[in-house]
Amino acid sequence: MSTNHFKPVRKIGMSSRAIVGKTPEGWQFESSLERDFMELIRFDLKIESYIPQPLVIEYRDSEDIKRRYTPDGYIEYRDDISLTKGMKNVICEIKYRKDFKASWRTHLAKFRAAKKFCEENDYEFKVYTEREIRTPYLDNVRFLYPYREKLLDAAIAERMTEKIHDLRETDPEALMTTLFRDKWKRAELLPVLWYLISTYKVGCELSEPLTMKSKIWTIGW
Repeated sequence: MSTNHFKPVRKIGMSSRAIVGKTPEGWQFESSLERDFMELIRFDLKIESYIPQPLVIEYRDSEDIKRRYTPDGYIEYRDDISLTKGMKNVICEIKYRKDFKASWRTHLAKFRAAKKFCEENDYEFKVYTEREIRTPYLDNVRFLYPYREKLLDAAIAERMTEKIHDLRETDPEALMTTLFRDKWKRAELLPVLWYLISTYKVGCELSEPLTMKSKIWTIGW
């Protein structure tokens, strides 16, 4: 159940230097990095909700001038699954590394204020840069997401899951070869496996490039 207390505090307007847009969920972004980050968020089934521009944090800078800081987002995790046990909801900033380095003193003051706010309210503050966002995981998310809505055959999906459970650990190539002798049948039904991985019914190390030799296993929520 959703328990967040935030809602967007500002609208993102047009900019001559930023990439401005909106995701299918209605989340507004103002850079391609934010857009990529939101692709990761919408794929993650552990997340209950995401709110861009969720709140304003007031603080004083090094010259004791009162400032206002609006973080880029708020991530609320589900509380009804074991995978999120012990995880704190996150207030986050999405920033290119070059932009942070260009004015790090200003950003550091804002981020310290955000971290203090999070510590006082039982949240976690995180900064995501292209180093955390633009990884093989993002490539895998873009590949897998379209399969999430395409369960071709529920009986085959159950058969695959049972076989993976019996094997404990395998890979897509070995699984498909074990289940189907005909190579054309394997090619036809491979999307069922991608569906299972994309919906977290089958585990896979998605931080590495996804191939037919990637290790897969059954997981429980």
